This record gives sequence, C-alpha cells and structure tokens, in this order.
Amino acid sequence: MGLDSPRGGTADLVERWRSHEIVDSTTVFEGLIFDVQRDRVDLGDGEVVTRDYIRHPGAVAVVALHPFDGVDHVMLIRQYRHAAHGDLWELPAGLLDVDGEPPWEAAARELVEEVDLVADEWHVLADDVSSPGILPETIRTFLARGLHDVPERDLHERDAEERGIEPLWVPLDDALDAVLAGSISNAHAVVGLLAAHASRSRGWASLREKDAVWPARDAQRRPAEGDRGAAGA
Repeated sequence: MGLDSPRGGTADLVERWRSHEIVDSTTVFEGLIFDVQRDRVDLGDGEVVTRDYIRHPGAVAVVALHPFDGVDHVMLIRQYRHAAHGDLWELPAGLLDVDGEPPWEAAARELVEEVDLVADEWHVLADDVSSPGILPETIRTFLARGLHDVPERDLHERDAEERGIEPLWVPLDDALDAVLAGSISNAHAVVGLLAAHASRSRGWASLREKDAVWPARDAQRRPAEGDRGAAGA
C-alpha cells in the first residue's frame, strides 16, 4: 500500500464483474421501483458478512447536443426530486423498465417524453454505477445529435414531477463550469457533462457504438443463483 503500491496504466484498468459466494439471500423490502436485498456473503477464509443493497432496474441518460450560432449547447432540465428535497439540474433520463427494450431506445424514448426531441445520431458516452456500496444502479449516458422537434401529433403528455420540468439550452462550456462550481450536483449529469466535454476535446474519438457491450449491466442482471460459487471468478 502507500507510495510503494504498484503502478500501471490504461491496460490495467479493467474491472472484474463477479460475486463472492452468496450463502443466503432474502428480499427484505419490495418497493414501487426498487427492492432491498439482504445477502450473507462468504468473502473467503471463513469470513461471512451480511450486506443490504438495493436492487434497481438501471437507467439511461442523454447528453442532447445542438449547435446554436456555432456553439454546442446541451439540453438540461430542472426537476423536483423528493428524496433529495430539491429542484435539480439534470440530463433527460429514465429507468430501464421496459422488458427487452435496448438501452439506446430507452434513451430515445426518454428524450421524446421529457423534452420533445428526437435524434438522428446516437453514441455511448459514459457508463457509471451510482453507489456500488449500496445501490448497484447502472447508468449508461448517451450522446444524441442531429436533433429535431417531435411532431405535435406525437407529443407525450407528462404527469407527476415531469409536468414541472423546466428545459434550458446551455452552452456545453457553461454547463461544465456549473459542474465544477458545484451548481450541478446530480450524479449522472456530472458524469455526462464531464464526459461530453472531455470527448469533444479529443475529437469525439472516445465515443462507442450505441449498442456497445455493457459489462456492469450484464453483471447486475445476472440472477443471484447464477452468482453462487463465483468467488475467485
């Protein structure tokens, strides 16, 4: 550990998606969107620990980028979030709660439903796991370009918190400044805006195909029974 720890590079930064042996597993709470799971996990060497975590379907977010007067603008929305007790600036986003729906199509659906936009071009921008200690919510953020308004006949009727959504086009550089100043705190917005700014600075060379593999989500979707005995995998 410390300064004597090994040094490495990009090739070494490969995450291992696996589970130690689950001795026992119980659902202790079933909610509208998520469940709370309690597992007894064998960490090896005879040490068994109990861990509670939230089972969540995963989500997608969209950095919708459009040039106004030659300046890249990103679509941000301010929306009330009751758990956070605030109106947060976010990216259009939503749950992966439609069986069999590819993630990029879910992102396209959310873009229509939340901000009345469709996009001709989709790429994967970034992946993250919200809070892996307790919440293995996998989020994939897409870059959407070639934007058009949704035809009036196809407009989505928003309800609940979505009825109060406040949309705002902001220069990508200004959005980055807001992230660094702490004015934008929503996690997927922070990840998406930082990733978009960094990728643009590299000529978008980091973009992945819209249906690129997603190891984190594959791991979270794996049935608990399939993880048993996977220690050391």
